[in-house]
Amino acid sequence: MESDILNFTDEEVIDRIIRLNEGLADFWSDAGGWASIESAELLTKSRLDWQASLSRQLKIYLDGENKKESGTLILGWCLLGSLVEGTMKLFLSVRYDDYKVETIKEDNRVIKDKEGSLIDPDCLALEKLRIFFSKRIYKEDIREIWKSQGETDWIDWILFIQKKRNAIHAFKNKDIGNFDIFFKNVRLYLQFLRNLTYGLPYPETECGSYMPSEV
Repeated sequence: MESDILNFTDEEVIDRIIRLNEGLADFWSDAGGWASIESAELLTKSRLDWQASLSRQLKIYLDGENKKESGTLILGWCLLGSLVEGTMKLFLSVRYDDYKVETIKEDNRVIKDKEGSLIDPDCLALEKLRIFFSKRIYKEDIREIWKSQGETDWIDWILFIQKKRNAIHAFKNKDIGNFDIFFKNVRLYLQFLRNLTYGLPYPETECGSYMPSEV
């Protein structure tokens, strides 16, 4: 985890997540003229404002009274899982021209329908997003470097969040952790959000390159 994130309070982490997702929503929901036509159309119909709104709901979990119910924690994992999923969909939607190339590749059927047509990023479930990222974004050689350097394996982390989120579907006992674990992973989400945000293309202005700010 990046050293600066470790020094933030839980509230500061959440505030930074909110500002980043609000900035992403403001820019990419109206990116015509900068993003490709297909990418802009995809982003325009996406509810990036909901991603920002979900980020603001993280503040609910700062209230000690809300930490007394296991149901609140389960809902927290659902919220965090939705944010992770939305961030991944945004990344692929912005880079839709690169994503379209997958149509001609036979080794990535996970993002194709039964007829072999490419499924748009906004229609992918978290499981398929995770598999696709493991094949094309965070490949095995990159993950080996992370492992050797003691860094977070983001594919394993996505799977961890996915399993915690799926607890909402369970009737039998599931390990949902606790709020300390939850907030640790909220911090990791800020780092994940940074990684994908800074991997997107932005236009140059007279004041420099536009990029959403977390401060």
